Amino acid sequence: MSRKSVSCVTFVAGFLVACVAGEGVRAAQEPGDMSGMASSQRVPPGSIGEVKMSFAPIVDAAAPAVVNVFTKRQVSRTTGDPFFDRFLGIGASEQTSLGSGVIVSPDGLIVTNNHVIENMTEIKVVFVDRREFEAEVLLTDPQTDLAVLRIKADEPLPFLEFANSDAAEVGDMVLAIGNPFGVGQTVTSGIVSALARTSVSAGRRSAGSGSDYQYFIQTDAAINPGNSGGALVDSDGRLLGVNTAIYSRSGGSDGVGFAVPSSLVRQVIATATNGGSVHRPWVSAATDSVQATLASALGLDRPVGAIVNEVYPGGALDNAGIRAGDIIIKVADEPILDSETLRYRFGVQEPGAQADITFVRDGVQRRAKITFELAPDRPDSAEVLLEGGHPMAGVAVANLSPRFNEEQGFDPLLRGVVVTDAPARSFAARRGLRRGFRILGVNGKRVETVEDLMELLESARQRWDIEVDLGNRIVNWCTDESGRRCR
Repeated sequence: MSRKSVSCVTFVAGFLVACVAGEGVRAAQEPGDMSGMASSQRVPPGSIGEVKMSFAPIVDAAAPAVVNVFTKRQVSRTTGDPFFDRFLGIGASEQTSLGSGVIVSPDGLIVTNNHVIENMTEIKVVFVDRREFEAEVLLTDPQTDLAVLRIKADEPLPFLEFANSDAAEVGDMVLAIGNPFGVGQTVTSGIVSALARTSVSAGRRSAGSGSDYQYFIQTDAAINPGNSGGALVDSDGRLLGVNTAIYSRSGGSDGVGFAVPSSLVRQVIATATNGGSVHRPWVSAATDSVQATLASALGLDRPVGAIVNEVYPGGALDNAGIRAGDIIIKVADEPILDSETLRYRFGVQEPGAQADITFVRDGVQRRAKITFELAPDRPDSAEVLLEGGHPMAGVAVANLSPRFNEEQGFDPLLRGVVVTDAPARSFAARRGLRRGFRILGVNGKRVETVEDLMELLESARQRWDIEVDLGNRIVNWCTDESGRRCR
């Protein structure tokens, strides 16, 4: 089936008359001729072939490459007392999860959502023809909510080729293939409803969880729980995206589904096949999305782009000549709508690659060449669990670096020492210490590294006056040797 005929299928299935009429208008009218416009909008099918047009050829080609992913793990629940465990009938239980996956190479590479397989110990892949395979995890990427699996088969497997998600347009026909609610493989149809969606948090329900790279293809093809990791295919049967989330107040499909674009999926697959871990080029600056008020003040005709607040010295943007106050509007000739789009456009580039960056400075549009770089990992994170007779015992801390910050979701330009875990039972947690808080000083002395913090905590014997950055304000948390607050 040609691309032209398949494009018409969407309208045949949902708006049959409109499709045929559109062809008729182009065939019958000369430029400027408006006669017959009203009558041409209601034309019956021209042949029995048009009536019978179907998605079936696309589904026949694509469906065998979409698999069910079954996972399970043993979960131990206990009261801490074996007698009461037996009396209450609790103990080890089996937790299962169900999702979908897409085969992307004939040798058995499968992409799915990270939340489908996260913390699971057994993963089974089931084909539409009911063949079953044990799968191993090659790579997980929580930031994109993607994971790559591998299965071993005795023959080449059906797989989906990648579409260019950057070339997708609103209105393109798409099919969603997956295993909703565990009822078996199901196909739903729709269109691309929107591109570059950068916020789907409110009302989101698990067909999935979200990703840190908030950049999605939105579709009205029905997506439900169990579709997670399934395929969103275009009219050529190629993989346009991996279904990951729905926007719903009921838990079921409300016609607003989201898929991770194939450009990001391809990057994760390439990393998995090269045996590496996922590291993406970083923006190397603190940015904000341009709002309407700011756009008006700067003389922009509309609120688009990302304004640079602070540039990391020696980073990619600094080397390209970008300064605080510049507004980035294009990267590699792709438009930048906001800060999330900027991060996505950097994230899908290859480290070391070069491209043009377009920005506005003092009302003048400029261009520069940028080389995409990985976030530096200096200093080493040196994450440790603090021990000893001080009030921060039991708390985990680490050195901040651009790469560590990116991986952990912290502000990429922050420096110093950050709390990475504060167990609820720890004394510090009961006093309000939380993950993400920075430790700035102890007893008036500056803390730059984990080593500094450990030395200052151990050297203080009767009083610990700890300066903490909560993110929105700085407080002093003072405790004496008896555990009482001090002034």
